[in-house]
Amino acid sequence: MTKLVTPVSPALPLAPTDYARVYQDQHNNVLRLYFRQLDGIFSALLGDSGGRFLEFPHIAAQDTTSQYTTTNTATKVLWDTLDSGIGFTLNQDSTATADYDGIYKIDFSLQFANTDSQIHDAFVWLEVDGIAVAGSASKFTVPNKHGSVNGFLVAYSSVVFQVNAGEPIALYWATNQAAVVSPSADGIFMEASPAQTSPFVMPAIPSAIGSITFVSNLTA
Repeated sequence: MTKLVTPVSPALPLAPTDYARVYQDQHNNVLRLYFRQLDGIFSALLGDSGGRFLEFPHIAAQDTTSQYTTTNTATKVLWDTLDSGIGFTLNQDSTATADYDGIYKIDFSLQFANTDSQIHDAFVWLEVDGIAVAGSASKFTVPNKHGSVNGFLVAYSSVVFQVNAGEPIALYWATNQAAVVSPSADGIFMEASPAQTSPFVMPAIPSAIGSITFVSNLTA
């Protein structure tokens, strides 16, 4: 993979008291090498596919466990695995904090399962610094169970939002009928499944997958 090297301002040779051709040649050569580095970087960045050299703040995470809630209760979406991240921190309380102010976009995919014989709804929204982001909520209707097979729905959405450095970012969900393990009750939960080798090889299915990417700096 080609990687651009950040140029460093050159240490120019000290000029003698009297004019000297050797000094002038050394001075010009140092500047020539420096400008050649700058030309190479600008040509790469401004040329075709130059964006591949840029590194933007981002975070990607998932959760490998099934997640439960109680009926009509706002519950934080959990994240236990950091897939990648630059300029972000995934905190132990399943919030993320950005190192830089900016406008960002969150994309998420949640694996909802319904164990009930009736269809039910799930709701997902974004909170920044403990405040719900206006217009960020989505409603997902999860199919009912068919025989012994649970109903499933992959809930996907994206939201563009503003955040200041250090403010906690969290995704929340709720449902009008929650599945309960003990005592057993049918309803909705977010299901995670392990990797399988039979009848075909397939990687694990996380209960939640999400990413936050940088869009723009804050306008003055």
